[in-house]
Amino acid sequence: MENYIIEMLNITKEFPGIIANDNITLRLKKGEIHALLGENGAGKSTLMSVLFGLYQPEIGEIKKNGQVVKINNPNDANDLGIGMVHQHFKLIDIFTVLENIILGVEPNKLGFLKKKQAREKVLKLSKQYGLEVNPDALIEKISVGMQQRVEILKMLYRENDILIFDEPTAVLTPQEIDELMEIMREFAREGKSILFITHKLNEIMAVADRCTVLRKGKYIGDVAIKDTTKEELSRMMVGRDVNFKVHKKTKELGDVVLSANNITVSSKIHKNNAVKNVSFDVRAGEIVCLAGIDGNGQTELVSALTGLEKISSGSITLGGKNITKANIRTRSMSGISHIPEDRHKYGLVLDYSLEKNLVLQRYWQPEFQTFGFIKTKAVRSYADRLIKQYDVRSGQGPITPVRSMSGGNQQKAILAREIDKEHELIIAVQPTRGLDVGAIEYIHKQLVARRDAGKAVLLVSLELEEVMNLSDRILVMYEGEIVGELDAKATTVQELGLYMSGAKRSTAKENENAG
Repeated sequence: MENYIIEMLNITKEFPGIIANDNITLRLKKGEIHALLGENGAGKSTLMSVLFGLYQPEIGEIKKNGQVVKINNPNDANDLGIGMVHQHFKLIDIFTVLENIILGVEPNKLGFLKKKQAREKVLKLSKQYGLEVNPDALIEKISVGMQQRVEILKMLYRENDILIFDEPTAVLTPQEIDELMEIMREFAREGKSILFITHKLNEIMAVADRCTVLRKGKYIGDVAIKDTTKEELSRMMVGRDVNFKVHKKTKELGDVVLSANNITVSSKIHKNNAVKNVSFDVRAGEIVCLAGIDGNGQTELVSALTGLEKISSGSITLGGKNITKANIRTRSMSGISHIPEDRHKYGLVLDYSLEKNLVLQRYWQPEFQTFGFIKTKAVRSYADRLIKQYDVRSGQGPITPVRSMSGGNQQKAILAREIDKEHELIIAVQPTRGLDVGAIEYIHKQLVARRDAGKAVLLVSLELEEVMNLSDRILVMYEGEIVGELDAKATTVQELGLYMSGAKRSTAKENENAG
């Protein structure tokens, strides 16, 4: 009989209108990397939240080393050596890195905080595992990749030996993903046990020993990775074959829709400018991708284009109209749709219902209001249509609080809202972050359909496969500048990587000459 470090037996967890986990059993061996795979809303994060003590199951029990344990809250989980990196980080923005890591387990003597001792331990752990951080940096001032390092260090600081990673690579660059995979292998070699929630089949094939698949809250199967394929896993996950290749027609380009001219944006983190004298155009009927390692100015550039941030110098035109000083609503009404990088901060009002979020960009229009009063029936009807059309899954339909929805379904709601509104340009930043393969396939088709309909698409992605698959033209950003303009059909992942790392650079003019 196998010895398991963790057994979750016949777990059932219900929420209003939905059974999130329906009689699920999962067993974790000591020293293994066990992947948990499923569509958005399949119940993966809920199951792990039960193990971490955030939820209590209606039915079922949990065993550690063969003994039944009761996990009433995350403190109980930590006492049992269970740690969790959540999909949406549980960090306090106004605290420092060090303060977040030690929060709740602060070393003290006679009530006085021993910060020096804590700092030494954090620095030692960060060096040991290649997770270098600045202990004194405020969370709100560091990148999402760095924030994830803080979450991992929180587990290591507490000496957890059962580590739950919920979509750990959704916010990482390709290089950071490789580093994390190696860190996870090192954890396993040390005897730590890892539960790894992901939608990315390549990562499961690369790092996992076993995989449990969930679909619509039910257990589908448990397979050894050495005995399966990506295609078989995707079939188990979504119940059908998934096409991993994006098909695009050759299309004549239309007029310039977006023109960025000599854009400079100051940095909130350091004295140098985040964006330095950047110019480019996006034409109707093309997908232009801003590629680059996270933190090279893409976020600030998009903030400038959408009106979230003021530019230091330069100008922005949309369809020939100068919008440099226009506010966010004016830009939206002028034809910009925006799928933001941070769906919680900029994409949704989490305590609003799904239907209210779906009309956030349009509630003032005559279709949805009369003399300032919202037409609730019109809003409900519109929300029902988008929910069905874009397969947004929620326990209570249009009245579901968005906060209670899975990350992937929150993303689908934003996509539905932004694609459905009138637009000439879609700025899509990490549009498939945290989505399953079926949803990614669907979103890619939607963006290509926008391109084929003569709209302009500006894509910002850290996923090299997505960049190569979707783009017609690739602009590579490095240290705030565009260092290369590449034809997606004529370049390779290796060449793209050289530009992204700063090892190679060229100008648009040189690329034209080369062509």
